[in-house]
Parts: sequence; structure tokens; C-alpha cells
Amino acid sequence: MMTSHALYRAFKASKAAFGAWITLPGTHNARIVVQSSPHLSWVMIDCEHGLTPLSMGSAETIQAIAGMGSSDISPLVRIPATGTCSSTSWMIKSALDAGARGVLVPMVSNPEKVKEIVSDCRFPPAGRRGFGNPITHLTWNVSVESYLESANEFITIMVQIENREGVENVEEIASVDGLDVLFIGPYDLSLNLGYPPPFQDVHPEVEKVIQTILGVAHRKGKKCGIYCSSGEQSFRRAQQGFDMINVTSDSGAMSEAIASNLKAAVGRNV
Repeated sequence: MMTSHALYRAFKASKAAFGAWITLPGTHNARIVVQSSPHLSWVMIDCEHGLTPLSMGSAETIQAIAGMGSSDISPLVRIPATGTCSSTSWMIKSALDAGARGVLVPMVSNPEKVKEIVSDCRFPPAGRRGFGNPITHLTWNVSVESYLESANEFITIMVQIENREGVENVEEIASVDGLDVLFIGPYDLSLNLGYPPPFQDVHPEVEKVIQTILGVAHRKGKKCGIYCSSGEQSFRRAQQGFDMINVTSDSGAMSEAIASNLKAAVGRNV
């Protein structure tokens, strides 16, 4: 019986949890990513900008990961609707019913929306999540009773801070009970603050904002996550105290590996 999961345990142990973004659809793709490294704690199935559809696609991907048996990696889902929309509720329900161990809601900018998200992730009396899916508990490999008893504790609730309003309200956002993670999206954060996207390193002014968010999250007893695109970036963020760090994506790693090997094949070092 497994209600705990790798990301949850890393948080409890105050260890940096490294993950990978799944942007491409397909069960085989997900299994290849999950089996890629013993250092992987979680994968984010991206239904916002990635190619996996939320309803059936995320469920099939989560089932593929759960079906590996020995895998204890936490499958998480980023929903398509942003915090500026009124349609996040049913998307959260769909992701959690698919068996996700956590949900990430992008572009969240005020505490009222965070309270709504937390409520949508929790069964009553702690929230307003409905019950009825016949598959969810099987994905977790537990009984219905055990799922209902444990889901409120073990589901990780995450919101992305990536616009000016979210930065201005970060103290209030981080103060909401039940929220687990403030996750920083450096690309949209940079654009929304009027700076170029950080294809290499972020602009110094954006870096100041990132460090402020990290400090506020920890001061309020929350974890802080960030999207990186390389192992070198990820190592630096881990040294800075980030709790949850994306290292690479399936599509990015594939492209980089092919390019690197072809460069070696033709004998060029540039």
C-alpha cells in the first residue's frame, strides 16, 4: 500500500527534489523518462504548453508510470487553465481523478485564487473536491478507504508565480493554509516584468525577484520550486536552497543528446 511518494518524502526530509518536464505525449515516452535516472523524484506532465491532453492523456501517462510497479516517482500535472481563468476547478478534478500526486496551476496572482485551488484539491470537510472516480485509488495501489483517508495529506498543491501581480501578492499567497509549493516560472516571470526570456541566465533584476520569492516561501513555511533547463542551473538553484527543481524536459534532452552525438560524429568541437 503506497500513499506516500518520492516528492512528499523529499519535502519531509528537507532534501532538494529533482524532476523532469514531460512535454511529449505517449506512455512509452513517459516510461523512458521515469527510468532515466535514480536521481529523479518527480515528473511534470505539462498539459498547459505540452502536447499531452488533460483528460485522457494525463490519465494514460500516469497509469503508464504507476504500472511500472517499482517506480516511486511522483507524477504531477500542470493544468492548462491559468490562475486568471475561472475554469481551473474541473481541470484540477480531472488531474487528481487521473491519479496525479499533485497539481500545478500556472499564473496564480492572488490569495483568493489560491484558497479556491486548495479547496478544489481537498475532500470535505477540508475542501470541496467530489468523490466518485472508480480508478483513482487503483492508480495509487490502495483501497478506496485508504485513498479517501490519505489524499488530503499526500496530494501536493502548487501554484506558479510568474507575473507582476503574483510577485506583488507573494506574501499573501504564501500565507494561505494548505498550499505546499510556490513554483517559479522564470520565462513568463521575466517577460511579465519587462525583461527578455532567460535562455541562459536570468536578468539580474529578475534574479532579485526570484530570491525574494524563495525567501518569502521559506519564511511562510512553504516549499519553493523553480524551472531550470540544465543540470548546471539546477545545481546552483539547489545550492541556493530551492526545494523542487526541474532539471530538463523530454523534448529538450532528446534534442540536446542528438545534437551532441552528431557533433561528435562529424568531428567538430564547435
